[in-house]
Amino acid sequence: MNVAVSSTEHRLSWRRMLLVAVLCLLAPRAFAQTASPVGMADSRAQAVTQVVLGILSYARWPVEPAQLRLCVVGPTQYTDDLVKGTTQATGRPVVVQRLLADNPDIVNACDAVYIGELNTDERSRLFASLMGHPVLSISEGGDQCTVGSLFCLRVGDEQVSFEVNLDSVARSGVRIHPSVLQLSRRRAPAS
Repeated sequence: MNVAVSSTEHRLSWRRMLLVAVLCLLAPRAFAQTASPVGMADSRAQAVTQVVLGILSYARWPVEPAQLRLCVVGPTQYTDDLVKGTTQATGRPVVVQRLLADNPDIVNACDAVYIGELNTDERSRLFASLMGHPVLSISEGGDQCTVGSLFCLRVGDEQVSFEVNLDSVARSGVRIHPSVLQLSRRRAPAS
C-alpha cells in the first residue's frame, strides 16, 4: 500500500520524534532509590536502552534496514535491558546480538554497534573494520569518543546523556538528524 506523505506531515513527524528525543535524552532520570545495587543497575540499564533507542531513531542509513541489527561488542555494564531485544517507537524491531570485536562479519551483521570495554588493540581493529561502512557506533564509556565512536554515553546517578564525535559522524555514512547532534555535548575532532 502506497501512502503519500506531505512535507507538512513529514515535518510534524520529525517534530514529534524530536520531542520524544528531548524528553528521553535530557529529562533527569529518577533512578530507583533502593539500597540494592541490582535495583540501581536495572534502572540504569533501562535508561541506557531509552537513550540508545532514541539515538537509533534519528539515524538514517543509505539503505534503511527493515529490522535494525544492533551488535554488542565487549563486556558492558548497562546492556541487560537492551539485549532482550526491543522495538523502536516507529515500530521497527531492533535485534540485538553479542559479537566479538574481531569478528570479520561485523560490518555485514550489524547496522549499529554498542561498544563496551575493549583494549586499545581490539578497539583499533574494530574501528578499522568499520571504516567505510555505514555502521553507527555507540560507546558505553566516554573516553572512546576521541578514538572513532559516533556517540559516547555518560551514565550518571540521575541521567544518561551522550557526547558526539562530529568527525566520526561525518565519516560514517550514517546520517544523524541535526537536532539530535545539538542535544549532545559535542566533542571536537582529535588533532
